[in-house]
Amino acid sequence: MNAGQVLGVPPGWPERVWPPGSPDWELSAVEFLLDCCPAEFRNHPVLRRQPLVLARFAGWQLDGALRAGELDLRTLRFSLSQRVPPQVVGQAAEVWQEAMAQLQRLRREARLVEDALGGARVRARL
Repeated sequence: MNAGQVLGVPPGWPERVWPPGSPDWELSAVEFLLDCCPAEFRNHPVLRRQPLVLARFAGWQLDGALRAGELDLRTLRFSLSQRVPPQVVGQAAEVWQEAMAQLQRLRREARLVEDALGGARVRARL
């Protein structure tokens, strides 16, 4: 059974993370959050011991990537227009927009995990 099939898991919960309260759910959350961060974060034991701190760090990393990605998308057309054909610029913008959508989804997932690590619980609706 995956996380999305369990009652009490909020919509958008990451599939890789076990539901809060299940055995080893925090371990699965830590692995997910580490994947949202630069690789060198794995070298800091405090981040594994303190999942809520790791969640905050992951959120900051993702927020920064989103801000940078939005700026990059705004400048993409100008910076590439003199170097590649117009259709390639359009295709590149589509790829970048897909990457940004993936980052936004990942940020929502990380926020849900951070909330759960902080004690938030979802009540099943009848």
